[in-house]
Amino acid sequence: MSFALPDLKLLKIFVAVVRHQGFAAAQQELNLSTSAISTYMSQLESQLGIVLCHRGRGGFSLTSKGELFHQETLRLLGELEGFERYSAALKGELRGTLNLGVLDSTVSDPALPLAEVIGAYSQEHPGVHLHLSVMSPYELQLAVLDNRLDLAIGAFSTRMNGLVYQPLYREQHWLYCSERHALFGQRRIPVELITQQRMVGRGYWSQAELARHGFKHSAATVESMEAQLILVLSGAYIGYLPEHYAQHWVEQNQLRVLSPATFGYQAPFSLILRRGRTREPLIQTFRDLLKTQLNQI
Repeated sequence: MSFALPDLKLLKIFVAVVRHQGFAAAQQELNLSTSAISTYMSQLESQLGIVLCHRGRGGFSLTSKGELFHQETLRLLGELEGFERYSAALKGELRGTLNLGVLDSTVSDPALPLAEVIGAYSQEHPGVHLHLSVMSPYELQLAVLDNRLDLAIGAFSTRMNGLVYQPLYREQHWLYCSERHALFGQRRIPVELITQQRMVGRGYWSQAELARHGFKHSAATVESMEAQLILVLSGAYIGYLPEHYAQHWVEQNQLRVLSPATFGYQAPFSLILRRGRTREPLIQTFRDLLKTQLNQI
């Protein structure tokens, strides 16, 4: 007995529903009503002969078979998109969408000429639509793993299986306080006094990561560098910031580095992509351009 493949439209609706964790949350992306989404999902389950998800008052959740089917659907859709790109490349032109992710606050980093790379890429391949997202390190890895992103650039303290990590450069971080903080005007500040201050931690840092940076606990948590900068500038907290990002406020005498001999670290930046996708034309051409620009620095 032959098995008919489900309609691609149904598969894409299923993936969107899982990504948004429910029918109502997926409405805007799909431009469909919840009743229409429910109908399409029922059609897909009917074609497959299995229940993919539970929906109702208890909320949305995948069944065990739904989890397995979701992973296979992501793989299939990723391969189909890669095939479309490969077919376009055979004709001598690149088309499609390149989904790129990056950490926030990298625009001021001279070690990462991302604007120049994107400019050159767009000029050489005008048929490619670029979608750029700013996410946390964990979100970047997860998005690359499930093919929502083709490439991502960031600093990743933990690694995920199934991803390829290409080292790029190291970003210098120092511990800062603002002019509103009690330590700003002091000299020769004891390390013990610094570690007693209210410190801003990152939401994606583990307790071990926090300890490596000299602190046992944090008094506030952020998910982005801009949020970190705001809290440090408030004078209520001290916190780590990339040197390039803090430089403007240092020059304005609004921030100062605290004990650079003790507090400071370098974050290793990498380009990541899903294993098995390294030779896809859109990805390969972007990697080559990035490598060329980095070699010119």
